[in-house]
Amino acid sequence: MTSSETVTAGLSATRRAVATARRIVVKIGSSSLTTTEGGLDGRRLDTLVETLSRRVAEGSQVVLVSSGAIAAGLAPLGLGGRPGDLATQQAAASVGQQTLAHAYAASFARFGLTVGQVLLTADDVVRRAHYRNARRTLRRLLNLGAVPVVNENDTVATAEIRFGDNDRLAALVAHLVEADALVLLSDVDALYDGDPRAGRARAVREITTAEDLEGISVGGTGSSGLGTGGMTSKVQAARVACSAGIPALLTSAELAEEALGRAEVGTAFGTTGPRLSARRFWLAHAASARGRLHLDAGAVSAVVRRRRSLLAAGVTGMEGSFEGGDVVELVGPSGEVVARGVVAYDASELPELIGRSSHELPAEQRREVVHADDLAPLD
Repeated sequence: MTSSETVTAGLSATRRAVATARRIVVKIGSSSLTTTEGGLDGRRLDTLVETLSRRVAEGSQVVLVSSGAIAAGLAPLGLGGRPGDLATQQAAASVGQQTLAHAYAASFARFGLTVGQVLLTADDVVRRAHYRNARRTLRRLLNLGAVPVVNENDTVATAEIRFGDNDRLAALVAHLVEADALVLLSDVDALYDGDPRAGRARAVREITTAEDLEGISVGGTGSSGLGTGGMTSKVQAARVACSAGIPALLTSAELAEEALGRAEVGTAFGTTGPRLSARRFWLAHAASARGRLHLDAGAVSAVVRRRRSLLAAGVTGMEGSFEGGDVVELVGPSGEVVARGVVAYDASELPELIGRSSHELPAEQRREVVHADDLAPLD
């Protein structure tokens, strides 16, 4: 038995994948890095960095998605708690980002590692050109031996372009860098089938299908109240990663060493889909939809099950103001979003085409409404 097989003996396939991942994205929440008063906890940060550095020394490449900029800026500005208005949040982030970046740089330097700070807004993944640029930058940092530390750029993000939480950002980054695994660290050691503070709740150790989540209630922020993402956002992030072929592990920051070692702790989320191309992942999870097309049952079957192009005959209605080349959501008869894709027509052109067969249309209008190559089913 090889050393790798010895380390992962007895583990599920998902946990083996996390334990042996060559490239891994780790997300840490605000509550795990800061005090309840809003200051940065240097001891916690150093402990995390030591664990990540050990993983790098063992041959892995690590990308850290770190919350905490706003929380780290509260104490220096004399703020008693997380502000509710965007302007004060941005002011706190501008102070906190410097504090956080300096702390990471100094801590990783103890192990001879260089840190590269990468600040992203939703615009950087919504726009295809920005998405490709972020992808190149992160990969280049890794190839140069640096540890990218990624955060949402809270100093300039507006309410309209925010990711909303760094859990989703971590899932997007995991795909950007073609990670082998995603680890989500917070102040909760696993996903439970109820509120663990109320007693009798059972930790759910393995999630392999969507059915495993049925009956499990998740929600709320962390216990400190400093973060923006609760368990719901973590589960959603894990599912986004898994749907694109990236296994995920959810546990507490206190168990980071075990999570990045044998990966026996927390809740493991197995992959539910194949690795997606960068373009299909962008379509499914990153791009901003400009409108909706409503489909009949036959069109849903063609698009989702047979991976065919969407034709005008299968469209029953539309919403929004979009242009050819924009991303739109495709909605089934019961109102569920079944796919996303790049529409070939402007919103002003579609009404006269809806529901008509190709042979009924002029030759110049017989092209697909959404081509199969520009579709990302969400099954």
